[in-house]
Amino acid sequence: MTDSQLIREIKDGNVELYNELMRRYERKILAFIFHMLKSAQLESLAEDLCNETFYKAYRSLHSFREVEATFSTWLYTIARNTVLSELRKHKNIKVSLEQSGYVPQTAAEALPEQTVLRNEKVTMVRDAINNLPEKQRSALILREYDQLDYQEIANILGQTVSSVKSLLFRARASVKLQLEPYFLEPLFEEYEGMNRR
Repeated sequence: MTDSQLIREIKDGNVELYNELMRRYERKILAFIFHMLKSAQLESLAEDLCNETFYKAYRSLHSFREVEATFSTWLYTIARNTVLSELRKHKNIKVSLEQSGYVPQTAAEALPEQTVLRNEKVTMVRDAINNLPEKQRSALILREYDQLDYQEIANILGQTVSSVKSLLFRARASVKLQLEPYFLEPLFEEYEGMNRR
């Protein structure tokens, strides 16, 4: 059964089918919300906000019109707005990595140095993404993590496709610029070492 058929059935009173819609999108919406919350180290709220998103979508399902957007685009828009509303509440709260309870998991056979370097790189990339303006960060998360196409992202963010491409270009350039000094430094040291031989 397609999303459209499910929605028609739900609107006609077969509300238990909403569970099927949730099952189809829950993991993607949860991942999207989780990535959006990382900027404020509020990942622990992801599940609650995911549930809130589906509740809001259910309550507003009667107003959903496929002519304007697909169900997934509409759902991502609700999720994004829910997260932005929550982030406004926590705007001035800063939580360190240690306070967030995040403990990087590593393979048992990994060398401590490799583990530290890998965790450091992951943290740096995450921080670089978190430093992006909200629309750039959302566009990057939707494209790279959720694998949505440009049109879907444009619908979710209320932008044109060309604006989304521009946001992604600027986001990637900013992340690259933020990470360049870190990733070029070892190459420079290696180059300097070769010149001394």
